[in-house]
Amino acid sequence: MKAVRLYGAKDIRIDEVEEPGAPEAGWIQVEVGWAGICGSDLHLYADGPMWPATPDVDRPQPVTGANLPFTLGHEFSGTVTALGDGVDGLAVGDRVAVMAGVWCGKCAACKAGKTNLCENRWGLGLSGLGGGLSAKVNMPAKVAVPVGDMALEHAAMIEPLSVSTHGVRLAGVKEGDVVVIGGAGPIGVFAAAVAHAKGARVIISEPNEARRRTAVDTGVAFLGVDPMSEDLKAIVERETNGHMADVAIDAAGVIPVINSLLDVVKVGGHLQLIAIPQKQWEVNIANQLHHSEVTVTGTYGYVREDYEDSIALINSGKLDLDPYISAKISTDEIVDKGFATLMDRASTAVKILVDPRA
Repeated sequence: MKAVRLYGAKDIRIDEVEEPGAPEAGWIQVEVGWAGICGSDLHLYADGPMWPATPDVDRPQPVTGANLPFTLGHEFSGTVTALGDGVDGLAVGDRVAVMAGVWCGKCAACKAGKTNLCENRWGLGLSGLGGGLSAKVNMPAKVAVPVGDMALEHAAMIEPLSVSTHGVRLAGVKEGDVVVIGGAGPIGVFAAAVAHAKGARVIISEPNEARRRTAVDTGVAFLGVDPMSEDLKAIVERETNGHMADVAIDAAGVIPVINSLLDVVKVGGHLQLIAIPQKQWEVNIANQLHHSEVTVTGTYGYVREDYEDSIALINSGKLDLDPYISAKISTDEIVDKGFATLMDRASTAVKILVDPRA
Protein backbone atom coordinates (compact mmCIF):
# COMPACT_ATOMS: atom_id res chain seq x y z
CA MET A 1 0.00 0.00 0.00
CA LYS A 2 1.04 3.63 -0.45
CA ALA A 3 2.26 5.67 2.53
CA VAL A 4 3.37 9.30 2.78
CA ARG A 5 6.57 9.18 4.80
CA LEU A 6 8.89 11.82 6.23
CA TYR A 7 12.63 11.32 5.77
CA GLY A 8 13.74 14.84 6.71
CA ALA A 9 13.26 18.52 5.87
CA LYS A 10 11.82 18.94 2.34
CA ASP A 11 12.06 15.16 1.98
CA ILE A 12 8.66 13.49 1.83
CA ARG A 13 8.27 10.34 -0.24
CA ILE A 14 5.38 8.19 -1.39
CA ASP A 15 6.56 4.70 -0.48
CA GLU A 16 5.12 1.26 -1.05
CA VAL A 17 4.92 -0.39 2.36
CA GLU A 18 3.44 -3.60 3.69
CA GLU A 19 -0.08 -3.53 5.09
CA PRO A 20 -0.23 -3.82 8.87
CA GLY A 21 -0.86 -7.31 10.17
CA ALA A 22 -3.62 -8.43 12.51
CA PRO A 23 -4.04 -5.94 15.37
CA GLU A 24 -2.70 -6.95 18.77
CA ALA A 25 -4.85 -7.23 21.88
CA GLY A 26 -6.62 -3.98 22.65
CA TRP A 27 -5.90 -2.62 19.17
CA ILE A 28 -7.93 -2.32 15.98
CA GLN A 29 -7.24 -1.95 12.28
CA VAL A 30 -8.79 0.92 10.33
CA GLU A 31 -9.05 1.41 6.58
CA VAL A 32 -8.45 5.13 6.19
CA GLY A 33 -11.18 7.14 4.48
CA TRP A 34 -9.70 10.63 4.39
CA ALA A 35 -6.74 12.38 6.03
CA GLY A 36 -6.29 16.11 6.53
CA ILE A 37 -3.07 18.08 6.19
CA CYS A 38 -2.26 19.89 9.44
CA GLY A 39 -0.04 22.85 10.22
CA SER A 40 2.21 20.45 12.10
CA ASP A 41 2.70 18.46 8.89
CA LEU A 42 3.74 21.66 7.15
CA HIS A 43 6.32 22.38 9.87
CA LEU A 44 7.70 18.85 9.59
CA TYR A 45 7.98 19.24 5.83
CA ALA A 46 9.60 22.67 6.00
CA ASP A 47 11.88 22.20 9.00
CA GLY A 48 12.26 18.46 9.46
CA PRO A 49 11.67 16.23 12.50
CA MET A 50 10.64 17.74 15.85
CA TRP A 51 12.21 15.52 18.51
CA PRO A 52 10.96 14.27 20.99
CA ALA A 53 7.46 14.33 19.43
CA THR A 54 8.90 12.66 16.35
CA PRO A 55 11.96 10.53 15.66
CA ASP A 56 15.03 12.48 14.56
CA VAL A 57 17.95 11.57 12.35
CA ASP A 58 20.00 10.09 15.18
CA ARG A 59 17.41 9.87 17.97
CA PRO A 60 14.46 7.47 18.16
CA GLN A 61 11.14 8.69 19.49
CA PRO A 62 11.37 8.15 23.28
CA VAL A 63 8.07 6.30 23.81
CA THR A 64 7.70 4.26 20.61
CA GLY A 65 11.40 3.75 19.87
CA ALA A 66 10.67 4.41 16.19
CA ASN A 67 13.20 5.92 13.80
CA LEU A 68 12.98 7.84 10.53
CA PRO A 69 11.27 7.52 8.13
CA PHE A 70 7.74 7.44 9.52
CA THR A 71 4.26 7.72 8.06
CA LEU A 72 2.55 11.09 8.44
CA GLY A 73 -1.13 11.84 9.01
CA HIS A 74 -2.76 12.55 12.37
CA GLU A 75 -6.08 14.04 11.20
CA PHE A 76 -8.01 11.15 9.75
CA SER A 77 -11.11 8.99 9.68
CA GLY A 78 -11.85 5.48 8.52
CA THR A 79 -13.74 2.24 8.86
CA VAL A 80 -12.88 -0.50 11.35
CA THR A 81 -11.72 -3.62 9.47
CA ALA A 82 -10.36 -5.84 12.27
CA LEU A 83 -10.45 -6.12 16.07
CA GLY A 84 -7.75 -7.37 18.39
CA ASP A 85 -8.57 -9.51 21.42
CA GLY A 86 -10.43 -7.80 24.24
CA VAL A 87 -11.81 -4.87 22.24
CA ASP A 88 -15.27 -3.76 23.37
CA GLY A 89 -17.51 -0.96 22.13
CA LEU A 90 -16.41 -1.18 18.50
CA ALA A 91 -17.38 -3.49 15.64
CA VAL A 92 -16.06 -4.21 12.19
CA GLY A 93 -17.72 -1.74 9.82
CA ASP A 94 -17.92 1.13 12.33
CA ARG A 95 -17.03 4.55 10.98
CA VAL A 96 -14.62 6.31 13.33
CA ALA A 97 -12.76 9.54 13.87
CA VAL A 98 -9.30 8.99 15.29
CA MET A 99 -7.77 10.79 18.26
CA ALA A 100 -4.14 11.40 17.30
CA GLY A 101 -2.69 11.42 20.82
CA VAL A 102 -2.26 8.08 22.60
CA TRP A 103 -2.13 8.20 26.40
CA CYS A 104 -0.79 5.79 29.00
CA GLY A 105 -3.66 5.93 31.51
CA LYS A 106 -1.25 5.63 34.44
CA CYS A 107 0.46 9.00 34.97
CA ALA A 108 -0.84 11.82 37.19
CA ALA A 109 -2.30 13.74 34.23
CA CYS A 110 -4.20 10.70 32.95
CA LYS A 111 -5.56 9.91 36.41
CA ALA A 112 -6.79 13.52 36.62
CA GLY A 113 -8.69 13.04 33.35
CA LYS A 114 -6.25 15.19 31.36
CA THR A 115 -5.18 12.51 28.92
CA ASN A 116 -4.12 15.24 26.47
CA LEU A 117 -1.30 16.09 28.88
CA CYS A 118 -0.14 12.50 29.43
CA GLU A 119 3.51 12.31 30.46
CA ASN A 120 4.05 9.33 28.14
CA ARG A 121 1.92 10.37 25.18
CA TRP A 122 2.79 9.59 21.59
CA GLY A 123 1.08 10.49 18.37
CA LEU A 124 -0.29 8.56 15.42
CA GLY A 125 1.25 10.08 12.31
CA LEU A 126 3.94 11.71 14.43
CA SER A 127 5.76 9.22 16.60
CA GLY A 128 6.38 6.38 14.21
CA LEU A 129 3.83 3.59 14.68
CA GLY A 130 1.66 4.38 11.69
CA GLY A 131 -0.27 7.37 10.41
CA GLY A 132 -3.39 8.25 8.50
CA LEU A 133 -1.60 9.01 5.25
CA SER A 134 -1.66 5.32 4.40
CA ALA A 135 -4.44 3.01 3.27
CA LYS A 136 -4.62 1.09 6.57
CA VAL A 137 -3.29 1.62 10.06
CA ASN A 138 -3.38 -0.25 13.37
CA MET A 139 -4.04 1.70 16.56
CA PRO A 140 -5.17 1.34 20.18
CA ALA A 141 -8.95 0.90 20.21
CA LYS A 142 -9.37 3.70 22.77
CA VAL A 143 -8.41 6.41 20.24
CA ALA A 144 -11.14 5.45 17.74
CA VAL A 145 -14.43 7.29 18.35
CA PRO A 146 -17.58 6.13 16.51
CA VAL A 147 -19.25 8.79 14.36
CA GLY A 148 -22.39 6.97 13.22
CA ASP A 149 -23.35 7.62 9.61
CA MET A 150 -21.27 10.80 9.33
CA ALA A 151 -19.47 11.30 6.02
CA LEU A 152 -15.84 10.24 6.37
CA GLU A 153 -14.77 13.58 4.88
CA HIS A 154 -16.34 15.31 7.87
CA ALA A 155 -15.07 12.72 10.34
CA ALA A 156 -11.51 13.41 9.16
CA MET A 157 -11.94 16.99 10.39
CA ILE A 158 -13.00 16.02 13.92
CA GLU A 159 -9.36 16.15 15.09
CA PRO A 160 -8.71 19.85 14.35
CA LEU A 161 -12.32 20.70 15.21
CA SER A 162 -11.84 19.12 18.65
CA VAL A 163 -8.81 21.32 19.31
CA SER A 164 -11.16 24.28 18.89
CA THR A 165 -13.97 22.60 20.83
CA HIS A 166 -11.57 22.02 23.74
CA GLY A 167 -10.47 25.67 23.75
CA VAL A 168 -14.03 27.02 23.54
CA ARG A 169 -15.08 24.70 26.37
CA LEU A 170 -12.19 25.81 28.61
CA ALA A 171 -13.06 29.43 27.85
CA GLY A 172 -16.57 28.86 29.21
CA VAL A 173 -18.30 30.33 26.16
CA LYS A 174 -22.07 30.47 26.59
CA GLU A 175 -25.14 31.73 24.81
CA GLY A 176 -25.20 35.50 24.43
CA ASP A 177 -21.46 36.00 24.90
CA VAL A 178 -19.47 38.24 22.59
CA VAL A 179 -16.38 36.33 21.49
CA VAL A 180 -13.46 37.88 19.61
CA ILE A 181 -11.19 35.43 17.79
CA GLY A 182 -7.75 36.28 16.49
CA GLY A 183 -6.91 34.30 13.35
CA ALA A 184 -9.21 32.71 10.76
CA GLY A 185 -7.17 29.68 9.80
CA PRO A 186 -8.71 26.25 10.38
CA ILE A 187 -8.53 26.41 14.19
CA GLY A 188 -9.86 29.98 14.32
CA VAL A 189 -12.74 29.28 11.94
CA PHE A 190 -13.62 26.08 13.81
CA ALA A 191 -13.51 27.95 17.13
CA ALA A 192 -15.88 30.51 15.64
CA ALA A 193 -18.16 27.72 14.43
CA VAL A 194 -18.26 26.06 17.86
CA ALA A 195 -18.82 29.36 19.69
CA HIS A 196 -21.57 30.29 17.21
CA ALA A 197 -23.23 26.90 17.72
CA LYS A 198 -23.30 27.65 21.45
CA GLY A 199 -25.18 30.88 20.80
CA ALA A 200 -22.29 33.36 21.02
CA ARG A 201 -21.84 36.40 18.76
CA VAL A 202 -18.42 36.14 17.12
CA ILE A 203 -16.13 38.86 15.79
CA ILE A 204 -13.13 37.50 13.91
CA SER A 205 -9.88 39.42 13.43
CA GLU A 206 -7.86 38.31 10.39
CA PRO A 207 -5.72 40.22 7.86
CA ASN A 208 -6.43 37.74 5.02
CA GLU A 209 -9.56 39.04 3.30
CA ALA A 210 -10.63 35.68 1.87
CA ARG A 211 -10.39 33.98 5.26
CA ARG A 212 -12.35 36.78 6.92
CA ARG A 213 -14.99 36.46 4.23
CA THR A 214 -15.23 32.70 4.71
CA ALA A 215 -15.95 33.15 8.42
CA VAL A 216 -18.61 35.79 7.77
CA ASP A 217 -20.17 34.19 4.68
CA THR A 218 -20.61 30.85 6.46
CA GLY A 219 -22.36 32.65 9.30
CA VAL A 220 -20.02 31.65 12.13
CA ALA A 221 -18.91 35.28 12.62
CA PHE A 222 -21.19 38.29 12.34
CA LEU A 223 -18.28 40.64 11.71
CA GLY A 224 -14.78 40.36 10.24
CA VAL A 225 -12.08 42.91 11.10
CA ASP A 226 -8.81 43.61 9.30
CA PRO A 227 -6.43 44.38 12.18
CA MET A 228 -3.88 45.86 9.76
CA SER A 229 -6.15 48.69 8.69
CA GLU A 230 -8.89 48.83 11.33
CA ASP A 231 -8.92 49.55 15.06
CA LEU A 232 -10.09 46.27 16.62
CA LYS A 233 -10.53 47.74 20.10
CA ALA A 234 -12.65 50.63 18.83
CA ILE A 235 -14.81 48.28 16.77
CA VAL A 236 -15.40 45.90 19.68
CA GLU A 237 -16.23 48.85 21.92
CA ARG A 238 -18.72 50.12 19.34
CA GLU A 239 -20.34 46.74 18.70
CA THR A 240 -20.75 45.99 22.41
CA ASN A 241 -21.79 49.50 23.56
CA GLY A 242 -18.65 49.66 25.67
CA HIS A 243 -19.20 46.28 27.32
CA MET A 244 -16.23 44.72 25.43
CA ALA A 245 -15.77 41.03 24.76
CA ASP A 246 -16.73 38.39 27.27
CA VAL A 247 -14.14 36.02 25.79
CA ALA A 248 -11.21 36.39 23.42
CA ILE A 249 -9.55 33.41 21.74
CA ASP A 250 -6.12 33.41 20.13
CA ALA A 251 -5.86 31.06 17.16
CA ALA A 252 -2.91 32.81 15.51
CA GLY A 253 0.00 32.31 17.90
CA VAL A 254 1.35 35.79 17.16
CA ILE A 255 2.32 38.05 20.07
CA PRO A 256 0.81 41.30 18.69
CA VAL A 257 -2.47 39.41 18.12
CA ILE A 258 -2.47 38.15 21.72
CA ASN A 259 -1.88 41.68 23.00
CA SER A 260 -4.68 43.07 20.84
CA LEU A 261 -7.07 40.43 22.21
CA LEU A 262 -6.13 41.25 25.79
CA ASP A 263 -7.10 44.85 25.02
CA VAL A 264 -10.65 43.93 23.96
CA VAL A 265 -11.61 41.64 26.88
CA LYS A 266 -13.95 43.10 29.46
CA VAL A 267 -13.07 43.48 33.14
CA GLY A 268 -13.29 39.99 34.60
CA GLY A 269 -13.35 38.44 31.13
CA HIS A 270 -11.32 35.56 29.74
CA LEU A 271 -8.49 35.18 27.23
CA GLN A 272 -8.07 31.67 25.84
CA LEU A 273 -4.81 30.76 24.11
CA ILE A 274 -5.15 27.90 21.62
CA ALA A 275 -2.32 28.56 19.17
CA ILE A 276 1.24 28.11 20.44
CA PRO A 277 3.37 31.23 19.80
CA GLN A 278 6.93 30.87 18.55
CA LYS A 279 8.13 33.74 20.75
CA GLN A 280 7.85 34.51 24.45
CA TRP A 281 4.90 36.64 25.56
CA GLU A 282 5.74 39.58 27.80
CA VAL A 283 2.76 40.78 29.81
CA ASN A 284 2.41 43.65 32.30
CA ILE A 285 0.89 41.57 35.08
CA ALA A 286 -0.16 44.50 37.27
CA ASN A 287 -1.86 46.57 34.58
CA GLN A 288 -3.09 43.86 32.21
CA LEU A 289 -4.11 41.13 34.67
CA HIS A 290 -4.39 42.37 38.27
CA HIS A 291 -6.19 45.60 37.40
CA SER A 292 -8.61 43.86 35.06
CA GLU A 293 -9.01 40.46 36.74
CA VAL A 294 -8.89 38.91 33.28
CA THR A 295 -8.16 35.18 33.39
CA VAL A 296 -5.79 33.64 30.86
CA THR A 297 -5.77 29.93 30.10
CA GLY A 298 -3.63 27.83 27.80
CA THR A 299 -4.91 24.73 26.06
CA TYR A 300 -3.37 21.68 24.46
CA GLY A 301 -5.10 19.23 22.17
CA TYR A 302 -8.32 17.66 23.39
CA VAL A 303 -9.83 14.81 25.39
CA ARG A 304 -12.50 12.32 24.36
CA GLU A 305 -15.26 14.60 25.67
CA ASP A 306 -14.28 17.14 23.02
CA TYR A 307 -14.50 14.52 20.26
CA GLU A 308 -17.93 13.47 21.45
CA ASP A 309 -19.08 17.10 21.64
CA SER A 310 -17.74 17.80 18.15
CA ILE A 311 -19.43 14.71 16.71
CA ALA A 312 -22.73 15.66 18.39
CA LEU A 313 -22.55 19.19 16.91
CA ILE A 314 -22.11 17.84 13.39
CA ASN A 315 -24.68 15.07 13.66
CA SER A 316 -27.22 17.53 15.09
CA GLY A 317 -26.90 19.75 12.02
CA LYS A 318 -25.66 22.73 14.05
CA LEU A 319 -22.28 22.66 12.32
CA ASP A 320 -21.72 22.10 8.58
CA LEU A 321 -18.11 21.31 7.63
CA ASP A 322 -18.60 21.26 3.85
CA PRO A 323 -17.72 24.96 3.35
CA TYR A 324 -14.31 24.40 4.94
CA ILE A 325 -13.17 21.58 2.64
CA SER A 326 -11.01 23.44 0.15
CA ALA A 327 -9.82 20.48 -1.93
CA LYS A 328 -9.64 16.69 -2.10
CA ILE A 329 -6.44 15.23 -3.52
CA SER A 330 -4.56 11.95 -3.93
CA THR A 331 -1.35 10.96 -2.15
CA ASP A 332 0.66 11.64 -5.31
CA GLU A 333 -0.53 15.25 -5.24
CA ILE A 334 0.26 15.90 -1.59
CA VAL A 335 3.34 18.08 -2.11
CA ASP A 336 2.31 20.09 -5.18
CA LYS A 337 -1.40 20.50 -4.43
CA GLY A 338 -1.31 20.02 -0.67
CA PHE A 339 1.75 21.39 1.12
CA ALA A 340 2.58 23.99 -1.53
CA THR A 341 -0.96 25.38 -1.47
CA LEU A 342 -1.18 25.58 2.31
CA MET A 343 2.28 27.13 2.66
CA ASP A 344 1.40 29.91 0.22
CA ARG A 345 0.67 32.99 2.31
CA ALA A 346 -1.86 34.12 -0.27
CA SER A 347 -3.73 30.82 -0.06
CA THR A 348 -7.38 30.88 0.92
CA ALA A 349 -7.51 27.13 1.66
CA VAL A 350 -8.94 26.07 5.01
CA LYS A 351 -8.67 22.25 4.94
CA ILE A 352 -7.25 20.00 2.24
CA LEU A 353 -8.17 16.31 2.48
CA VAL A 354 -6.13 13.44 1.07
CA ASP A 355 -7.44 10.05 -0.10
CA PRO A 356 -4.63 7.66 1.00
CA ARG A 357 -6.02 4.89 -1.17
CA ALA A 358 -5.68 6.92 -4.37
